[in-house]
Amino acid sequence: MAFEIARSLGADVDVFLVRKLGFPGQEELAIGAIASGGVRVLNEDLIAESGLSRKLVDEVTAREQTELDRRAAMYRQGRPAIPVAGRTIVLVDDGLATGASMLAAARALRPQGAERIIIAVPVAPIQSCEDLEREVDQVICAETPEPFVAVGAWYEDFAQVTDEQVRKLLDGASAKN
Repeated sequence: MAFEIARSLGADVDVFLVRKLGFPGQEELAIGAIASGGVRVLNEDLIAESGLSRKLVDEVTAREQTELDRRAAMYRQGRPAIPVAGRTIVLVDDGLATGASMLAAARALRPQGAERIIIAVPVAPIQSCEDLEREVDQVICAETPEPFVAVGAWYEDFAQVTDEQVRKLLDGASAKN
């Protein structure tokens, strides 16, 4: 989605990596998220209510950090990230559930000097969009269905994008810059 949006805007495209911290045994339920640059956002209420230990939260974080690092090396292939200072950044995802991953991305990019941060998603619960509006300059969400259920419920085909597909898109975008 990000590649198509960037192409239609004539903008640069880059990957900014974020990993959801899934609740053990229910990985789709986010207890938080981590982003490139060492940002970690936690759902403290959920962690407290569920009785998860800090040790377990740290173990989930370490496992997801390993995957984030693996993907960064694979996707970037030695290319540096496009600098964000002074730029309008459009963060794109296939949809939001809790918004934890998008919040981690926004909080990681703001200190890098992004002039404006815009979130663009096709579907999300209204509460997640409203929560993120307090953190970024603009949230664009095409659909806010009630009841929400899950992001994948609003797609005919919700197949995951492969690492190879991401690499090819980034290679193509890099060749144009």
